[in-house]
Amino acid sequence: MLRNREVRILLTLLLSISVIGFTVAALFVSMLAAGLMLGVSILLISSSLIFTKWRYREIERLSGYLKQISSGDFHLDVRDNSEGELSLLKSDIYKMTRILYQQGAVLHEDKAKLTNAISDISHQIKTPLTSMIVMADLLGDKRLEDGKRAEFTRNLQVQLERMEWLVSSLLKLSKIDAGTAFFKKEKVLVAPLIQAATGPLLIPMDIKMQTIKIDGNEHAAFIGDFNWTTEALINIIKNGVEHTSEGGEIFIKFSENALFTEITISDNGKGIAKDDLPYIFRRFYKGKNAGDDSVGIGLAMANSIITSQHGDIEVKSQPGVGTSFQIKFYKQVI
Repeated sequence: MLRNREVRILLTLLLSISVIGFTVAALFVSMLAAGLMLGVSILLISSSLIFTKWRYREIERLSGYLKQISSGDFHLDVRDNSEGELSLLKSDIYKMTRILYQQGAVLHEDKAKLTNAISDISHQIKTPLTSMIVMADLLGDKRLEDGKRAEFTRNLQVQLERMEWLVSSLLKLSKIDAGTAFFKKEKVLVAPLIQAATGPLLIPMDIKMQTIKIDGNEHAAFIGDFNWTTEALINIIKNGVEHTSEGGEIFIKFSENALFTEITISDNGKGIAKDDLPYIFRRFYKGKNAGDDSVGIGLAMANSIITSQHGDIEVKSQPGVGTSFQIKFYKQVI
């Protein structure tokens, strides 16, 4: 304890005051008073040293506690529920420990998500990449017939477009998972939103001779991000187009009330099996009616985008009759 400079200064002051008091009492009062003064001084100095030793022992305990925190142990609790500055310091250290623990947990979760995202991207691009390598080798054969060369070139282009879409979609999902995707909070009119979402799908619908019916209040709106929500709706409508046969119909209805804005996207396609319904928003899940080219990422991304904007999405389906996606953007989050 005497290695501490402030203790040495305190002890020097107390001894100096005691010597001065003893001398003054001996010279101007009596030896009895000087002896009494010396006894009281010894008691005061002893009490101060005992108290100081106890206080330094508490500080030493806190120092050991901080060392344990720095080594990754966040489960100790030093609070003593008493009053005083030392107890307040213990309470503050405990609060800081909990904050560090929560931040560490978030960082660990983000790291796991990043690892999973990289693993997903790597796994998903492996198949088209292998296919492209094989076709590139075949295209290098000078004896290859012109018809086959054109076919391999066309397949190569399809695989490249598929891989571009896949990587782009997975990166968007990773941004949403990591919480780095920025969602605007602006007034979004549903009618232009539907127009933007159906635009890229008009050609595939025309090829399958499908019709689309849109019905809703042109003033219906909600607070959200136009571009991200368009991305979500494209994936849902695209799912309906792919699972509806030639000559089928896509229905889109939207409305707004005092509680929420609702968008319903329905089709009269082949529907979703009852066993698949609980899992269709799960990433890379392919239902019984999924096509060979399906990756199982479109509906997962739509769900992530909508729920990230405090929205809700439900699906109802009956095999052979059709599927209906009901999307709600609430005006107030409870």
